[in-house]
Amino acid sequence: MLLCCMKTIKDVFDTFKHGLGNIYDAHETEALTLMVLSEITPLSKAQIKAFPEKEITPEQSEKLNSVISRLKTGEPFQYILGYTEFYGLQFKVNSSVLIPRPETEELVEWVLASVGSGQWTTGNILDIGTGSGCIAISLKKNLPNANVSAIDISTEALQTAKQNAELNGVDINFIQTDILNSKFKIQNSKFDIIISNPPYVTLEDKTQMHTNVTDFEPHNALFVPENDPLIFYKAIADFAVKNLAPNGLLFFEINESLGNKTVELLNNKGFKNIELRKDMSGRDRMIRGAR
Repeated sequence: MLLCCMKTIKDVFDTFKHGLGNIYDAHETEALTLMVLSEITPLSKAQIKAFPEKEITPEQSEKLNSVISRLKTGEPFQYILGYTEFYGLQFKVNSSVLIPRPETEELVEWVLASVGSGQWTTGNILDIGTGSGCIAISLKKNLPNANVSAIDISTEALQTAKQNAELNGVDINFIQTDILNSKFKIQNSKFDIIISNPPYVTLEDKTQMHTNVTDFEPHNALFVPENDPLIFYKAIADFAVKNLAPNGLLFFEINESLGNKTVELLNNKGFKNIELRKDMSGRDRMIRGAR
């Protein structure tokens, strides 16, 4: 069935199901179709589900045709759309930044629950490997009195992050640098919170990932050497040892298969009260440690 010949919402679902079946499973395809329709038509997701026989316009059909052509290449819909939602905020995304994941929202939630109404609400926060800026911006939005800095090695990523900070009306101190550079320093600052979702995908993990991730999202934000998968965690932990304020907290998003090794790493670096936490899917996904 050609998309340009489709008349109804039901036709759209049928076409997406047949056209994308070799890339996504049935549940993912249905969710993606619903997302696309809710963007291209004025209908809510509830209306789309309730009225499958509702007709679409030729203009909407043309847009849908363009979208499915790009989706068939494996390109993520968020990149096609140009933005996504994270922690209730809108973020611009493109091929220079990772698409924010729901698991990372849980990490942000953990930070906010940890600080409560304590001293960190007006303290210093550093986000390492900020990408789109989703972590730093979400924290600043919810802790407006905190001083938030964010670093990344990528010029293009920082440009996107700055646009997102402006889009969401927050002031972030963005710094271009490489955390793996042992000479990296931030002068005259002690941080109450250091947080990072660094690269942690191994080549073995890569074989199990969607091509829409491996072919389109930035490799420098994803992959690590097979023989040193904790390379970024070591560097960030070493930086945190020197730059966390007394009682400061270090938060990581982690590779689910390396949870115990990451805990061991932080133990060896002298961190206390280390907690390994599972995400909504029951996978080891986050770690918090204290100085």
